[in-house]
Amino acid sequence: MTKAFKTLDDMGDVQGKRVLVREDLNVPMADGRVTDDTRLRATIATVTELADRGAIVLILAHFGRPKGQRNPDYSLAMLTRPYSDVLGRPVRFIDDVAGEAAEAAVATLNPGDIAILENTRFHAGEEKNDPELAAQIARLGDFYVNDAFSAAHRAHVSTEGLARQLPAFAGRAMEAELDALEKALGNPEHPVAAVVGGAKVSTKLAVLKHLVGKVDHLIIGGGMANTFLAARGVDVGKSLCEHDLTGTAEDILDAADKAGCTVHLPYDVVVAKEFKPNPETRTVNVHEVAADEMILDLGPNAVEALGDVLKNCRTLVWNGPLGAFETPPFDKATVALAKTAAALTQDGSLVSVAGGGDTVAALNQAGVGTQFTFVSTAGGAFLEWMEGQDLPGVAALTM
Repeated sequence: MTKAFKTLDDMGDVQGKRVLVREDLNVPMADGRVTDDTRLRATIATVTELADRGAIVLILAHFGRPKGQRNPDYSLAMLTRPYSDVLGRPVRFIDDVAGEAAEAAVATLNPGDIAILENTRFHAGEEKNDPELAAQIARLGDFYVNDAFSAAHRAHVSTEGLARQLPAFAGRAMEAELDALEKALGNPEHPVAAVVGGAKVSTKLAVLKHLVGKVDHLIIGGGMANTFLAARGVDVGKSLCEHDLTGTAEDILDAADKAGCTVHLPYDVVVAKEFKPNPETRTVNVHEVAADEMILDLGPNAVEALGDVLKNCRTLVWNGPLGAFETPPFDKATVALAKTAAALTQDGSLVSVAGGGDTVAALNQAGVGTQFTFVSTAGGAFLEWMEGQDLPGVAALTM
Protein backbone atom coordinates (compact mmCIF):
# COMPACT_ATOMS: atom_id res chain seq x y z
CA MET A 1 0.00 0.00 0.00
CA THR A 2 1.31 3.45 -0.90
CA LYS A 3 1.15 5.67 2.17
CA ALA A 4 -0.78 8.90 1.73
CA PHE A 5 1.20 10.44 4.59
CA LYS A 6 4.88 10.95 5.30
CA THR A 7 6.58 9.20 8.21
CA LEU A 8 9.83 9.63 10.13
CA ASP A 9 11.50 7.69 7.31
CA ASP A 10 10.81 10.65 5.00
CA MET A 11 12.28 13.34 7.27
CA GLY A 12 15.88 13.07 6.17
CA ASP A 13 18.64 14.51 8.35
CA VAL A 14 17.25 15.99 11.59
CA GLN A 15 20.59 16.52 13.36
CA GLY A 16 20.26 19.75 15.34
CA LYS A 17 16.75 20.38 13.97
CA ARG A 18 13.88 21.26 16.29
CA VAL A 19 10.97 18.84 15.93
CA LEU A 20 7.57 19.67 17.44
CA VAL A 21 5.98 16.32 18.32
CA ARG A 22 2.28 16.12 19.23
CA GLU A 23 1.80 13.30 21.72
CA ASP A 24 -1.06 12.25 23.98
CA LEU A 25 0.13 12.64 27.56
CA ASN A 26 -3.39 13.01 28.98
CA VAL A 27 -2.90 10.20 31.49
CA PRO A 28 -4.96 9.41 34.61
CA MET A 29 -3.37 10.64 37.83
CA ALA A 30 -4.10 10.31 41.54
CA ASP A 31 -2.24 12.02 44.36
CA GLY A 32 0.33 13.35 41.91
CA ARG A 33 1.12 9.88 40.53
CA VAL A 34 0.38 8.44 37.11
CA THR A 35 -1.99 5.49 37.58
CA ASP A 36 -1.79 4.17 33.99
CA ASP A 37 1.25 4.97 31.84
CA THR A 38 0.00 3.26 28.65
CA ARG A 39 -0.12 6.53 26.72
CA LEU A 40 3.34 7.54 27.92
CA ARG A 41 4.81 4.24 26.75
CA ALA A 42 3.13 4.62 23.36
CA THR A 43 5.34 7.67 22.68
CA ILE A 44 8.68 5.96 23.28
CA ALA A 45 9.37 4.82 19.71
CA THR A 46 8.94 8.24 18.11
CA VAL A 47 10.55 10.39 20.80
CA THR A 48 13.63 8.21 21.32
CA GLU A 49 14.19 7.70 17.59
CA LEU A 50 14.19 11.44 16.93
CA ALA A 51 16.44 12.15 19.92
CA ASP A 52 18.85 9.40 18.84
CA ARG A 53 18.94 10.94 15.36
CA GLY A 54 20.15 14.20 16.93
CA ALA A 55 16.90 16.17 16.85
CA ILE A 56 15.84 18.59 19.56
CA VAL A 57 12.51 17.02 20.54
CA LEU A 58 9.80 19.42 21.71
CA ILE A 59 6.71 17.60 22.94
CA LEU A 60 3.29 19.21 22.59
CA ALA A 61 0.37 17.83 24.57
CA HIS A 62 -2.81 18.76 26.39
CA PHE A 63 -3.82 17.73 29.89
CA GLY A 64 -7.38 17.94 31.16
CA ARG A 65 -9.69 20.83 30.34
CA PRO A 66 -8.18 24.12 31.60
CA LYS A 67 -10.50 26.05 29.25
CA GLY A 68 -7.90 28.31 27.68
CA GLN A 69 -6.39 29.59 30.92
CA ARG A 70 -3.30 28.80 32.97
CA ASN A 71 -4.18 26.47 35.81
CA PRO A 72 -1.47 24.77 37.90
CA ASP A 73 -3.77 21.76 38.41
CA TYR A 74 -3.37 21.01 34.70
CA SER A 75 0.32 21.80 34.26
CA LEU A 76 2.40 19.28 32.35
CA ALA A 77 5.27 20.08 34.71
CA MET A 78 4.00 17.27 36.96
CA LEU A 79 4.54 14.77 34.14
CA THR A 80 8.21 15.59 33.57
CA ARG A 81 9.54 13.14 36.15
CA PRO A 82 7.20 10.18 35.37
CA TYR A 83 7.81 10.70 31.65
CA SER A 84 11.56 10.75 32.21
CA ASP A 85 11.20 7.45 34.11
CA VAL A 86 9.29 5.89 31.19
CA LEU A 87 11.80 7.09 28.58
CA GLY A 88 14.82 6.24 30.69
CA ARG A 89 16.44 9.58 29.85
CA PRO A 90 16.26 13.20 31.07
CA VAL A 91 13.28 15.37 30.11
CA ARG A 92 13.25 19.16 30.42
CA PHE A 93 10.13 21.25 31.02
CA ILE A 94 9.43 24.52 29.22
CA ASP A 95 6.85 26.81 30.80
CA ASP A 96 4.96 27.79 27.62
CA VAL A 97 4.32 26.72 24.03
CA ALA A 98 4.68 30.12 22.42
CA GLY A 99 6.28 33.51 22.90
CA GLU A 100 9.70 34.93 23.67
CA ALA A 101 10.23 33.00 26.92
CA ALA A 102 9.49 29.69 25.17
CA GLU A 103 11.80 30.62 22.27
CA ALA A 104 14.59 31.54 24.69
CA ALA A 105 14.20 28.25 26.59
CA VAL A 106 14.22 26.19 23.38
CA ALA A 107 17.41 27.99 22.29
CA THR A 108 19.24 26.49 25.30
CA LEU A 109 18.57 22.89 24.20
CA ASN A 110 21.15 20.71 22.49
CA PRO A 111 20.79 17.99 19.83
CA GLY A 112 19.28 14.88 21.41
CA ASP A 113 17.56 16.82 24.20
CA ILE A 114 13.89 16.19 24.99
CA ALA A 115 11.54 18.77 26.49
CA ILE A 116 7.83 18.87 27.32
CA LEU A 117 6.21 22.22 26.55
CA GLU A 118 3.43 23.51 28.77
CA ASN A 119 -0.21 22.43 28.25
CA THR A 120 -1.34 23.58 24.80
CA ARG A 121 -4.84 24.19 26.18
CA PHE A 122 -3.57 26.99 28.44
CA HIS A 123 -4.01 29.08 25.26
CA ALA A 124 -7.60 29.80 24.23
CA GLY A 125 -6.49 29.71 20.59
CA GLU A 126 -5.54 26.01 20.79
CA GLU A 127 -9.05 24.58 20.61
CA LYS A 128 -10.14 27.32 18.18
CA ASN A 129 -7.32 26.32 15.81
CA ASP A 130 -6.19 29.96 15.76
CA PRO A 131 -3.73 30.52 12.87
CA GLU A 132 -1.89 33.22 14.84
CA LEU A 133 -1.17 30.84 17.72
CA ALA A 134 -0.14 28.18 15.20
CA ALA A 135 2.35 30.61 13.66
CA GLN A 136 3.77 31.47 17.11
CA ILE A 137 4.26 27.81 18.06
CA ALA A 138 5.68 27.01 14.61
CA ARG A 139 8.52 29.47 15.25
CA LEU A 140 9.86 26.99 17.82
CA GLY A 141 10.30 24.17 15.31
CA ASP A 142 11.66 23.12 11.93
CA PHE A 143 9.41 20.06 11.56
CA TYR A 144 6.05 18.90 12.92
CA VAL A 145 5.23 15.29 13.84
CA ASN A 146 1.76 14.12 14.89
CA ASP A 147 1.96 10.95 16.96
CA ALA A 148 -1.40 11.30 18.75
CA PHE A 149 -4.14 9.48 16.87
CA SER A 150 -6.35 9.73 19.96
CA ALA A 151 -6.49 13.51 19.47
CA ALA A 152 -6.71 13.40 15.66
CA HIS A 153 -10.48 13.90 15.60
CA ARG A 154 -9.98 17.45 16.91
CA ALA A 155 -9.03 20.31 14.60
CA HIS A 156 -6.86 22.13 17.12
CA VAL A 157 -3.63 24.10 16.61
CA SER A 158 -1.48 21.25 17.94
CA THR A 159 -3.27 18.55 15.92
CA GLU A 160 -4.11 20.31 12.65
CA GLY A 161 -2.99 23.94 12.46
CA LEU A 162 0.73 23.22 12.83
CA ALA A 163 0.63 20.76 9.92
CA ARG A 164 -0.16 23.77 7.71
CA GLN A 165 2.81 25.74 9.07
CA LEU A 166 5.66 23.21 8.98
CA PRO A 167 6.69 20.08 7.03
CA ALA A 168 4.40 17.47 8.64
CA PHE A 169 4.95 13.77 9.33
CA ALA A 170 3.27 10.89 11.16
CA GLY A 171 5.07 9.50 14.20
CA ARG A 172 5.57 5.77 14.73
CA ALA A 173 2.46 5.30 16.91
CA MET A 174 0.31 7.25 14.44
CA GLU A 175 1.80 5.28 11.55
CA ALA A 176 1.03 1.95 13.25
CA GLU A 177 -2.52 3.06 14.00
CA LEU A 178 -3.22 4.24 10.46
CA ASP A 179 -1.72 1.08 8.96
CA ALA A 180 -3.91 -1.08 11.23
CA LEU A 181 -7.05 0.88 10.42
CA GLU A 182 -6.34 0.62 6.71
CA LYS A 183 -6.11 -3.17 7.05
CA ALA A 184 -9.31 -3.28 9.10
CA LEU A 185 -11.71 -1.17 7.03
CA GLY A 186 -9.83 0.84 4.43
CA ASN A 187 -8.65 -2.04 2.28
CA PRO A 188 -9.44 -5.21 4.28
CA GLU A 189 -9.27 -8.83 3.31
CA HIS A 190 -12.82 -10.24 3.16
CA PRO A 191 -14.88 -11.66 4.74
CA VAL A 192 -14.89 -8.85 7.33
CA ALA A 193 -16.69 -9.06 10.69
CA ALA A 194 -17.44 -6.19 13.03
CA VAL A 195 -18.37 -6.59 16.69
CA VAL A 196 -20.24 -3.56 17.98
CA GLY A 197 -21.38 -3.57 21.59
CA GLY A 198 -22.32 -1.07 24.25
CA ALA A 199 -25.33 0.08 26.16
CA LYS A 200 -27.21 2.22 23.67
CA VAL A 201 -27.91 2.21 19.95
CA SER A 202 -28.10 6.02 20.05
CA THR A 203 -24.36 6.32 20.76
CA LYS A 204 -23.39 4.03 17.86
CA LEU A 205 -25.99 4.89 15.19
CA ALA A 206 -23.47 6.43 12.80
CA VAL A 207 -21.10 3.49 13.31
CA LEU A 208 -23.79 0.90 12.55
CA LYS A 209 -25.06 2.76 9.48
CA HIS A 210 -21.53 3.02 8.09
CA LEU A 211 -20.51 -0.56 8.84
CA VAL A 212 -23.41 -2.32 7.12
CA GLY A 213 -22.01 -1.11 3.81
CA LYS A 214 -18.43 -2.12 4.64
CA VAL A 215 -18.52 -5.49 6.41
CA ASP A 216 -19.87 -8.96 5.65
CA HIS A 217 -20.90 -9.80 9.22
CA LEU A 218 -22.16 -7.33 11.84
CA ILE A 219 -22.28 -8.77 15.36
CA ILE A 220 -24.38 -6.63 17.71
CA GLY A 221 -24.05 -7.11 21.47
CA GLY A 222 -24.52 -5.26 24.73
CA GLY A 223 -27.66 -3.35 25.62
CA MET A 224 -28.01 -2.14 22.04
CA ALA A 225 -28.78 -5.70 20.89
CA ASN A 226 -31.98 -5.51 22.95
CA THR A 227 -33.23 -2.62 20.81
CA PHE A 228 -32.69 -4.70 17.67
CA LEU A 229 -34.39 -7.70 19.26
CA ALA A 230 -37.35 -5.49 20.18
CA ALA A 231 -37.45 -4.25 16.58
CA ARG A 232 -37.87 -7.89 15.53
CA GLY A 233 -40.80 -8.34 17.88
CA VAL A 234 -38.97 -9.93 20.82
CA ASP A 235 -40.25 -9.03 24.31
CA VAL A 236 -37.06 -8.11 26.17
CA GLY A 237 -38.71 -7.75 29.58
CA LYS A 238 -37.16 -5.00 31.69
CA SER A 239 -33.86 -5.07 29.77
CA LEU A 240 -32.14 -1.83 28.85
CA CYS A 241 -33.80 -0.99 25.52
CA GLU A 242 -34.36 2.17 23.48
CA HIS A 243 -37.89 1.38 22.34
CA ASP A 244 -38.14 4.73 20.55
CA LEU A 245 -35.33 3.65 18.24
CA THR A 246 -36.78 0.32 17.07
CA GLY A 247 -37.78 1.97 13.78
CA THR A 248 -34.19 3.10 13.27
CA ALA A 249 -32.98 -0.40 14.11
CA GLU A 250 -35.34 -1.79 11.45
CA ASP A 251 -33.88 0.68 8.92
CA ILE A 252 -30.36 -0.53 9.73
CA LEU A 253 -31.44 -4.17 9.35
CA ASP A 254 -33.02 -3.33 5.98
CA ALA A 255 -29.87 -1.51 4.84
CA ALA A 256 -27.78 -4.53 5.87
CA ASP A 257 -30.02 -6.84 3.83
CA LYS A 258 -29.60 -4.66 0.74
CA ALA A 259 -25.80 -4.49 1.25
CA GLY A 260 -25.43 -8.25 1.70
CA CYS A 261 -24.31 -7.84 5.31
CA THR A 262 -25.44 -10.54 7.75
CA VAL A 263 -26.49 -9.09 11.12
CA HIS A 264 -25.98 -11.44 14.08
CA LEU A 265 -28.24 -10.98 17.10
CA PRO A 266 -28.23 -13.29 20.13
CA TYR A 267 -30.74 -16.12 20.27
CA ASP A 268 -29.85 -17.37 23.72
CA VAL A 269 -29.13 -14.93 26.52
CA VAL A 270 -28.26 -14.76 30.21
CA VAL A 271 -30.97 -13.03 32.24
CA ALA A 272 -31.41 -11.91 35.84
CA LYS A 273 -34.06 -10.09 37.85
CA GLU A 274 -31.44 -7.84 39.47
CA PHE A 275 -28.42 -6.07 38.01
CA LYS A 276 -25.75 -6.70 40.62
CA PRO A 277 -22.64 -8.87 40.95
CA ASN A 278 -23.39 -12.61 40.86
CA PRO A 279 -27.18 -12.60 41.13
CA GLU A 280 -29.33 -15.63 40.39
CA THR A 281 -29.30 -16.08 36.60
CA ARG A 282 -30.72 -18.33 33.94
CA THR A 283 -29.87 -18.91 30.30
CA VAL A 284 -32.88 -18.81 27.99
CA ASN A 285 -33.93 -18.42 24.37
CA VAL A 286 -34.59 -14.72 23.61
CA HIS A 287 -38.30 -15.52 23.27
CA GLU A 288 -38.41 -16.82 26.87
CA VAL A 289 -37.35 -13.64 28.72
CA ALA A 290 -39.84 -13.02 31.54
CA ALA A 291 -41.44 -9.60 32.09
CA ASP A 292 -39.41 -9.05 35.29
CA GLU A 293 -36.05 -10.17 33.83
CA MET A 294 -33.30 -8.29 32.03
CA ILE A 295 -30.84 -9.52 29.41
CA LEU A 296 -27.29 -8.99 30.68
CA ASP A 297 -25.11 -11.19 28.47
CA LEU A 298 -25.12 -13.50 25.46
CA GLY A 299 -25.64 -17.20 26.05
CA PRO A 300 -23.08 -19.93 25.31
CA ASN A 301 -24.82 -21.16 22.13
CA ALA A 302 -24.77 -17.65 20.64
CA VAL A 303 -21.09 -17.25 21.54
CA GLU A 304 -20.21 -20.60 19.95
CA ALA A 305 -22.05 -19.62 16.76
CA LEU A 306 -20.25 -16.26 16.65
CA GLY A 307 -16.94 -18.05 17.11
CA ASP A 308 -17.78 -20.12 14.02
CA VAL A 309 -18.49 -16.88 12.12
CA LEU A 310 -15.05 -15.52 13.03
CA LYS A 311 -13.39 -18.76 11.93
CA ASN A 312 -14.65 -18.04 8.41
CA CYS A 313 -13.53 -14.39 8.42
CA ARG A 314 -10.20 -12.82 7.53
CA THR A 315 -10.64 -9.44 9.23
CA LEU A 316 -12.27 -8.32 12.49
CA VAL A 317 -12.90 -4.85 13.88
CA TRP A 318 -14.23 -4.72 17.46
CA ASN A 319 -15.73 -1.88 19.51
CA GLY A 320 -17.70 -2.51 22.69
CA PRO A 321 -18.44 -5.49 24.97
CA LEU A 322 -21.13 -8.13 24.33
CA GLY A 323 -22.61 -7.95 27.83
CA ALA A 324 -22.40 -6.02 31.10
CA PHE A 325 -18.79 -7.22 31.34
CA GLU A 326 -17.81 -5.10 34.36
CA THR A 327 -20.28 -7.00 36.54
CA PRO A 328 -19.64 -10.74 37.01
CA PRO A 329 -20.73 -13.15 35.67
CA PHE A 330 -21.83 -11.05 32.68
CA ASP A 331 -18.34 -10.89 31.19
CA LYS A 332 -18.37 -14.52 30.02
CA ALA A 333 -19.51 -13.95 26.43
CA THR A 334 -17.08 -11.09 25.80
CA VAL A 335 -14.18 -13.04 27.31
CA ALA A 336 -15.02 -16.22 25.37
CA LEU A 337 -15.36 -14.52 21.97
CA ALA A 338 -12.26 -12.38 22.60
CA LYS A 339 -10.25 -15.54 23.31
CA THR A 340 -11.51 -17.10 20.07
CA ALA A 341 -10.54 -13.98 18.10
CA ALA A 342 -7.12 -13.89 19.78
CA ALA A 343 -6.46 -17.57 18.98
CA LEU A 344 -7.41 -17.04 15.32
CA THR A 345 -5.14 -13.99 15.21
CA GLN A 346 -2.24 -15.92 16.69
CA ASP A 347 -2.84 -18.68 14.13
CA GLY A 348 -2.44 -16.10 11.38
CA SER A 349 -5.93 -16.55 9.93
CA LEU A 350 -7.45 -13.30 11.24
CA VAL A 351 -6.41 -9.62 11.27
CA SER A 352 -8.03 -8.23 14.43
CA VAL A 353 -8.26 -4.54 15.28
CA ALA A 354 -10.03 -3.31 18.42
CA GLY A 355 -10.49 0.09 20.01
CA GLY A 356 -12.31 2.14 22.63
CA GLY A 357 -11.83 2.34 26.38
CA ASP A 358 -14.39 -0.32 27.37
CA THR A 359 -13.12 -2.60 24.62
CA VAL A 360 -9.50 -2.36 25.77
CA ALA A 361 -10.59 -3.06 29.36
CA ALA A 362 -12.65 -6.07 28.23
CA LEU A 363 -9.80 -7.54 26.17
CA ASN A 364 -7.38 -7.06 29.06
CA GLN A 365 -9.91 -8.73 31.36
CA ALA A 366 -9.91 -11.67 28.94
CA GLY A 367 -6.11 -11.69 29.07
CA VAL A 368 -5.81 -11.20 25.30
CA GLY A 369 -5.06 -7.48 25.02
CA THR A 370 -1.65 -8.22 23.50
CA GLN A 371 -2.87 -11.01 21.22
CA PHE A 372 -4.93 -8.94 18.78
CA THR A 373 -3.24 -7.56 15.66
CA PHE A 374 -3.74 -4.01 16.97
CA VAL A 375 -5.52 -2.50 19.95
CA SER A 376 -6.18 1.23 19.82
CA THR A 377 -6.33 3.21 23.05
CA ALA A 378 -8.12 6.04 21.22
CA GLY A 379 -11.74 6.56 22.22
CA GLY A 380 -13.49 9.32 20.27
CA ALA A 381 -11.07 9.19 17.34
CA PHE A 382 -11.50 5.43 16.93
CA LEU A 383 -15.30 5.77 17.04
CA GLU A 384 -15.32 8.60 14.47
CA TRP A 385 -13.06 6.51 12.23
CA MET A 386 -15.57 3.63 12.52
CA GLU A 387 -18.28 6.10 11.48
CA GLY A 388 -16.33 6.78 8.29
CA GLN A 389 -15.52 10.36 9.20
CA ASP A 390 -12.40 12.19 8.06
CA LEU A 391 -10.21 12.98 11.06
CA PRO A 392 -8.72 16.51 10.82
CA GLY A 393 -5.39 15.51 12.40
CA VAL A 394 -4.97 12.70 9.87
CA ALA A 395 -6.23 14.67 6.89
CA ALA A 396 -3.69 17.42 7.68
CA LEU A 397 -0.86 14.91 7.28
CA THR A 398 -2.01 13.90 3.81
CA MET A 399 -2.38 17.39 2.31
